[in-house]
Amino acid sequence: MQFHHNGYVSADPRVQPAAGTGLGRPTELPEQMDVLIVGTGPAGIIAAAQLSQFPQVHTRIIDRRAGRLEIGQADGIQCRTVETFQAFGFAERIISEAYVIRETTFWNPDPQNPDRIIRTDRTPDDPTGVSEFPHLVVNQARVIDYFAEYAYNSPTRLAPDFGWDFQGLVVEENHEYPVRVTLLGCGDDNQGLERVVRAKYVVGADGARSNVRRSIGTKLSGDKANHAWGVMDTLALTDFPDVRAKCAIHSQAGSILLIPREGGQLFRLYVDLGEVPENDNGKVRQTPLQEIIERAKAILNPYSLDVKDVAWHSVYEVGHRLADRFDDVAVEEIGKRDPRVFITGDACHTHSAKAGQGMNVSMQDGFNLAWKLGYVLSGQAPQSLLRTYSAERKVIAKDLIDFDKQWSSIMAATPEALEGQEGVAQFYVRTAEFPAGFMTEYAASELTADQVHQGLAAGFPIGKRFKSAEVMRIADANPKHLGHHHRADGRYRIYVFADQSHVGEAGKVASLAQWLLESSESPVNRFTPKGADLDALFDVKVIYQQDYTTINVNEAPKIFRPNVGAFGLADYEKVYTVLESSDIFDDRQISRDGAIVIVRPDMYVANVLPLNATAELARFFDGVLVAQN
Repeated sequence: MQFHHNGYVSADPRVQPAAGTGLGRPTELPEQMDVLIVGTGPAGIIAAAQLSQFPQVHTRIIDRRAGRLEIGQADGIQCRTVETFQAFGFAERIISEAYVIRETTFWNPDPQNPDRIIRTDRTPDDPTGVSEFPHLVVNQARVIDYFAEYAYNSPTRLAPDFGWDFQGLVVEENHEYPVRVTLLGCGDDNQGLERVVRAKYVVGADGARSNVRRSIGTKLSGDKANHAWGVMDTLALTDFPDVRAKCAIHSQAGSILLIPREGGQLFRLYVDLGEVPENDNGKVRQTPLQEIIERAKAILNPYSLDVKDVAWHSVYEVGHRLADRFDDVAVEEIGKRDPRVFITGDACHTHSAKAGQGMNVSMQDGFNLAWKLGYVLSGQAPQSLLRTYSAERKVIAKDLIDFDKQWSSIMAATPEALEGQEGVAQFYVRTAEFPAGFMTEYAASELTADQVHQGLAAGFPIGKRFKSAEVMRIADANPKHLGHHHRADGRYRIYVFADQSHVGEAGKVASLAQWLLESSESPVNRFTPKGADLDALFDVKVIYQQDYTTINVNEAPKIFRPNVGAFGLADYEKVYTVLESSDIFDDRQISRDGAIVIVRPDMYVANVLPLNATAELARFFDGVLVAQN
């Protein structure tokens, strides 16, 4: 973390100086705003947190609740999401309070006595080392708290406006703030008060029963699996030996997915309630808590379960539904106009909770959309950039639903039905990267290049998330994960992996560095706002191949040692080399002839290029950004 570049800071460095719309920010919901986010759930709050890093963008986020969420339904945090937390600066803090999943155990009927269950398999949670971060369990409310803190500490001082219920909207394109939104007060001091506000863009993060979705005429389609589950967070005495491990349990009496919760004693049970008749009409949702407990006891036989307290419980029917579009552009208008209203998270995709995907995928929706809104509203990108949100995220949601159909059907199957087929443990291991969040791959578009030069850095697949690896920071001989410097500050990352020439020598790296710094075609010169720091939009780093003890950081080209802040101080955190114990060139299959890896603000690899491909580098940003000079 860097924080002295504008002068000495003695207070909490996470609290950034107020700037832009954060100066004199109205405490009451104003009449007009750039972005109105409806809903402070995971998708909405991460969008607000990302937009809080764009000081000139006035963002408000509303919720019908009177205050912060206290008990959240979602709790599973996948590794990819923890990587995202790192970008927002709170991964270490939330890991310290979370339950960390290290392995999953599988229980099935005892062949000698099928009325009893025995442990049949166990598997490490991340057997292939796909991420340096763990899989966590932590209350959704705490996740929202951390994002809300980040937003409030950011230059815009963004904070939720509670007690406002979204009623409807109309888009009037001839207006400077074209989205006309009707709200109804539901707080202690605004009960029944109707307000009309205007926004340039509206983000619907208001859940599966989204009124924003209804307002733009988007439809959910899909099916129910006609299977119900009871879920409860419980404090109980039990002799079940794996109560503090994640477990998939199949018995003659049904199935349980057991998830240990943070805090040492709490655990969650997803309890199989069986098939739901076609004419049930939601009656299963009235299943008494005691019946769920009794079913859990029967499934766990021969182990006991003495429930002392239930912090939260619910009953749900598995459903898989997907919105036909994620914005207000009708199918026949796609490519003809730009969207004004968007939906995210459960508002556009619903599925079972047992794969731990809902909150995780929803947050990636919000992250994907928010940086694009920030770029457009800051004048750094054309409005057409917003078309890519629905195009990118709908494909990911469809893949999620297809996966969840398989996972939920296997979890609901009887031991007899699974006999001779792929079991729960085998499916879990084979598909581990998908639920962990690492199978997302954006197709080629104006934001993501084709794979012509992919072979230069095979370990950084274009369209997939940037998989971090350790390197040595030259200035202070500190080993650092390269990806951990990727903050959610709205910047592109340009990683220059050097060829085998030494620091300060003439060659490809020196020529590229000079071009980036001096050429009128360089994206750094064309797109960096006037008067801003050299790295305000592009964080350019270099990784050399030599022993760090042979490198003088002051010999690195100036583009990798920019002067920043009010005093023009040197940035010493952009020059790296390989570790003796772990060579990133080998680990990520990077050509020894060097490569350029471009990473989007949401941490996905956008392009891989040769070191001498300056013309291609210039063209890549032409369709994405707006020249500032």
